[in-house]
Amino acid sequence: MLAAMATPVLAQDKPGDIRGTTLEPTAENLAATWRKANLVLPAALTGGDRWQGAAAAAPEVTGKAPLVVLLHGSSGVAPAVKEFQVWLADTMGLASVAPDSLAIEGRMTYVSPVSIEIYERVHTLRLAELTHALEASKAWAWVDRSRIVIAGTSEGSVAASRYAGPESAARLIYSWSCEANYFVEHPRLGFGPEEPVFNAISARDPYFSPSNPWNKDYAVTGNCAGALKGNPHAVVLVVDAEVHTILNRPDVREATSRFLSSVLRP
Repeated sequence: MLAAMATPVLAQDKPGDIRGTTLEPTAENLAATWRKANLVLPAALTGGDRWQGAAAAAPEVTGKAPLVVLLHGSSGVAPAVKEFQVWLADTMGLASVAPDSLAIEGRMTYVSPVSIEIYERVHTLRLAELTHALEASKAWAWVDRSRIVIAGTSEGSVAASRYAGPESAARLIYSWSCEANYFVEHPRLGFGPEEPVFNAISARDPYFSPSNPWNKDYAVTGNCAGALKGNPHAVVLVVDAEVHTILNRPDVREATSRFLSSVLRP
């Protein structure tokens, strides 16, 4: 994600750099994010080998299975995102799809920090991508719609946490703190008070922890514990690390596995 700060699309790679102009969630733009979405199907669902490819080329399968809708960070469907999807398929037996926001022609990319107005336009687009993905996935008869998991990492986690629709059986929020900081006007969280939510983030996350000077005007804690207080089905994992992208760490995967196993039981 987000932290687009690690976004390799800008040669200068300087804070405040912006390339592209498009952040409008038009029908054409949303369709592009779905056509090029990265879909991974576990072997148990295909009846053969694990399948991976564009959502537009999804093969015919039979039966019913849960689906994880995963929103990538600001650097797109990066190798870490695909690696996580493969792990979901091979270890958890779960199908997953990651809409590709950067498939939009002229899609704006940035190196933080940029203005809050730009961030909020990005979040609006990402939320529209999620809503579109949930609707488009209805064409897949194999999806068990009572067991849909909404997930996100960094930039994608803002939309994953803001979505207020009824579809999610659980949420996975990686590398985002669910609180007011330099990256959002307001958290505007959409999950219910008892909805199963898993949050994992580094204790010294370079973007959302108190150690980032961009957050000096905010009372940040650096994780979602405050937002999830009182939720009996919430799990917050604060990793003793400084790295931003953590969804493929062994300890994070182990905690994710325990959480998903508990909430996706048939």
